[in-house]
Amino acid sequence: SSGMYGMILVEPEGGLPPVDHEFYVMQGEIYTTQPFGTTGALTEDVTKLLDERPEYFVFNGASLALASDTHALHANVGDTVRIFFGVGGPNFTSSFHIIGEAFDKVYNLGSLSTPPMTDVQTTLVPPGGATMVELKLEVPGRYILVDHALSRLERGLAGYLYVNGDPQPEIYNPESG
Repeated sequence: SSGMYGMILVEPEGGLPPVDHEFYVMQGEIYTTQPFGTTGALTEDVTKLLDERPEYFVFNGASLALASDTHALHANVGDTVRIFFGVGGPNFTSSFHIIGEAFDKVYNLGSLSTPPMTDVQTTLVPPGGATMVELKLEVPGRYILVDHALSRLERGLAGYLYVNGDPQPEIYNPESG
């Protein structure tokens, strides 16, 4: 519950196929005495931890950690992306999703030795669990990484994937009817 969590990657023999970008994203909760949005040093609240009432839901250890231009994920149209996604918890399951995209491959529960699920838009990841997702980016834009329990956005759980490149109106045209 103090942000000390991570993942261990055990690659299959011969390694993973190459992709253009690999990202590491961890989801967790922070339980504080101070209300959401308080700046400065915060005090851990064990009662809130035991009652499962976090003040913050976070990616990579901080509220909106991946939602600034500096710390957002960046790629280009046509790139392939691999995201290693884990949930440090300690209590909440994630419904990992990227608004506006679907995962081409999902390695459920982080198993790289079983065939991946394909064409998945949201994947469940339990506390202490992980997954690996892969996708090919076809349209430029700002995609939002979320836990599809969307109220968690209001508690700091959001990140951006900026995809740069030329518009692809044959795939997506925001101007059409």
